[in-house]
Amino acid sequence: MLMAHPAVLTNLIEQYETLRILHAEDGSPEVRQRMDDVAYTLCVSTGTRDIDAALIAARHRLPGARPQDDSLLTV
Repeated sequence: MLMAHPAVLTNLIEQYETLRILHAEDGSPEVRQRMDDVAYTLCVSTGTRDIDAALIAARHRLPGARPQDDSLLTV
């Protein structure tokens, strides 16, 4: 699997979190589509199938991430 560059992952995470904070899922069809596109790109970039797993995987691939830290995972 190809690995996305950390700068790309950082940008995608920031875009997704910004759209989520702005409640894009309740916005216009274009804004909802943008959120879906960013989520899809994160999933493809991390080899996952859902956005929650993609965000966790992306964060673990960023510089300074502690690979043994699974505190973001729910029990």
